[in-house]
Amino acid sequence: MADTQGKVITCRAAVAWGPEEPLVIQEICVDPPQKMEVRVKILYSSICHTDLGAWTGVNEAERAFPRILGHEAVGIVESVGEGVKDVKEGDHVIPTFNGECGECRVCTNGVSNLCERYKVDPMKRLMVNDGGTRFSTTTNKDGSSSQSQRVYHFLNTSTFTEYTVLDSACVVKIDPNAPLKQMSLLSCGVSTGVGAAWNTANVKEGTTTAVFGLGSVGLAVAEGARARGASRIIGVDANASKFEKGKLMGVTDFVNPKDLTKPVHERIRELIGGGVDYSFECTGNVDVLREAFLATHAGWGSTVLVGIYLTPRTLPLHPMELFDGRRITGSIFGGFKPKSQLPNFAQQCMKGVVKLEPFITNELPFEKINDAFQLLRDGKSLRCLLQISKLLKK
Repeated sequence: MADTQGKVITCRAAVAWGPEEPLVIQEICVDPPQKMEVRVKILYSSICHTDLGAWTGVNEAERAFPRILGHEAVGIVESVGEGVKDVKEGDHVIPTFNGECGECRVCTNGVSNLCERYKVDPMKRLMVNDGGTRFSTTTNKDGSSSQSQRVYHFLNTSTFTEYTVLDSACVVKIDPNAPLKQMSLLSCGVSTGVGAAWNTANVKEGTTTAVFGLGSVGLAVAEGARARGASRIIGVDANASKFEKGKLMGVTDFVNPKDLTKPVHERIRELIGGGVDYSFECTGNVDVLREAFLATHAGWGSTVLVGIYLTPRTLPLHPMELFDGRRITGSIFGGFKPKSQLPNFAQQCMKGVVKLEPFITNELPFEKINDAFQLLRDGKSLRCLLQISKLLKK
């Protein structure tokens, strides 16, 4: 890769030109990394509901087009900018939307993983170093010629491209022997879910849990609870087709709200006398959040918010309901500090502590990215893995 260092790279990317417009595979130019930046060759990238939400433009304030989406990936370092010491050319890495500078007050304490400078920010679309982009295109979406046009970044990552540039705080080095396809899942979904169970809730052996929403993140929560030795894991979802996959992740009981004539929390209290020790809300629905909260045991029950809430509605709780000892808290990226903790988590996954294979339900070539988006919209995939480019053997 040395012959490309310091030079602009021309490569393929899937560019989003507008809300719900089909992504266009086209040539773009990727600038060299600047100070404390890293240019990465993306090998595999999977699609998450956060990508889907940005593409549909649900939140108008977050819209920015043209843009390169994608944030779950794995790749290899092509080159590094001035000052980067912890990764080098040829390292296998995963990008993370939630960075870790290692120097701010947050990064140097053990309380939070929300770095003051590089924490997740859905509004961010430019690089920190100079407020510019590292992507540009010289053609319109229909392939016709045009003047160079800048293309915006997404969630500190932008992985639907053969090459991307990231702040070094958002690049995590992993074991070169780690299975590349599976490692892409640690960029978001699996880390978010497992970490919510391990770091945020700190699920103990023999305890009981309820997971509301059995998508990828919810199933990762279940897998994390299983790995910690939870005695009962109740999966709640209105789509019964997800239950079979849930069994693979350790879910012991299933509740379908459509089959009930009573509130879900009452059914869970029947299953687990008085309620569960931990509940996890993974749907982003405030009404479901209330059920998750009420499903926990008075005195010590803990509810963790994992879903993304786009609604302007506030918490559906009365302050006095917290006086019975229940707790409620949020979790971003599963509480993982990416650079400090993800390499060890990757090692645990390699040892089989957490099973990653079941999460990859589909694999498609890069050119089929719009088909992959449709699979996710139709609820027919957990994670569809795209091969963005190939790893050249030395």
